Amino acid sequence: MGENAIRPLFDRVLIKREEPKETVKGGIVIPDTAQEKPLEGIVEAVGQGRRNTDGDGFLAPVVKKGDRVLIGKYSGTEIKVLDNEYVIVREDDILAVLNR
Repeated sequence: MGENAIRPLFDRVLIKREEPKETVKGGIVIPDTAQEKPLEGIVEAVGQGRRNTDGDGFLAPVVKKGDRVLIGKYSGTEIKVLDNEYVIVREDDILAVLNR
């Protein structure tokens, strides 16, 4: 994705989900459509943060580009940009930053 192709606003975060690994059970390959969507992803872009209580500034986001994060199963809005699939979530919907 180009550096300026999409920029989330306020406290939203653009995440590229990890590609699901092919799972084999008893010699049967499970197709991609039957696999659950991954809960992990890589932060691709971050908005400027949410407004503070006074409304005159922003609270800096906790996550940054490149962080590996854990998101809820049904969190966010899925989008497709330049043949790449992403999910946009509010920073509050990110459950954890994974330190691997």
